[in-house]
Amino acid sequence: MTTDELLSLYRTLFTIRLFEQSCIQLYREGLVHGYLHPYLGEEAIATGVCAALGPDDYIVSTHRGHGHCIARGGQIERMVAEIIGKETGYCRGFGGSMHIADMETGNLGANGIVGAGIPIGVGAALGATIRKEQRVCVVFTSDGAANHGTFGEALNLAAIWNLPLMLVVENNQFAVSTPIDKSSRVADLYHRGEGYGVHSVAIDGNDVVEVLHEAQQSRQRCLDGDGPVLIEAKTYRQAGHHVNDPGSYMPADQVAHYKAHDPLLVCRRHLSASGADSSQADAIEAEVHTAMDAAVLFARDSPEPSVEDFLHFVHEAAGGSR
Repeated sequence: MTTDELLSLYRTLFTIRLFEQSCIQLYREGLVHGYLHPYLGEEAIATGVCAALGPDDYIVSTHRGHGHCIARGGQIERMVAEIIGKETGYCRGFGGSMHIADMETGNLGANGIVGAGIPIGVGAALGATIRKEQRVCVVFTSDGAANHGTFGEALNLAAIWNLPLMLVVENNQFAVSTPIDKSSRVADLYHRGEGYGVHSVAIDGNDVVEVLHEAQQSRQRCLDGDGPVLIEAKTYRQAGHHVNDPGSYMPADQVAHYKAHDPLLVCRRHLSASGADSSQADAIEAEVHTAMDAAVLFARDSPEPSVEDFLHFVHEAAGGSR
């Protein structure tokens, strides 16, 4: 890859990292309502996959979905506003952290229900097939979701219909606090796709270049009519399941190992190998800090959604005047 391409990937990686750190601070200030599930340590998956997509492709996200939205081109100011419940957010402040959607970038939405995004993605891929569109749908899901019924049922449908679906299993090795070896006899989850006749691979989810290359190949398979594809991206979150989970069940040696293989450090190594100067990455970080400060200020200064709108939406959801 060229230095410019690597720098672009690094910008996205660092934007996700700083975004999560900033939202954690906002949470500590009491400005975030509900849970917050940071994507710290997993940034390379969203960055690499979304960099491989075309402008018309879809993504379906998860409860740990901020990184997916950013990597797909989401506006960080509107994302912060949504997370702290402001009118200027993507869902006017009513969705919050786990329900951000952005139709303009093909982001069909995050989902607080584990595994629930998989059948949604299959439906989107089926729709694209029926309309004879050259687009794929990426579903980001988790190792915990692999044990839900929706995983096998939806993947089987995608397989028998040859749908242009890329199922990306972000295996951070814990379903909340349950380690993968306690919830699956076969810890390499990509084998589950093979059982449905789905082309399935395992990759290093902390290496953004490896993720990008595999995502490019998988997308082309789908466009060629050879889908679906299952990608197991092995990674490790750098803290507990949510912002108030201390993660004391995570072995210290594993945490240390994966922090030494941090996605940002790996990308910086690629940059160094390409001949880039470290000052170029440092300059990107400074620019992202400025943008993030502006996004937080925008969100803080934005108005709260009105009670009238809230009641109106509840009324409509309940069937209106009926």
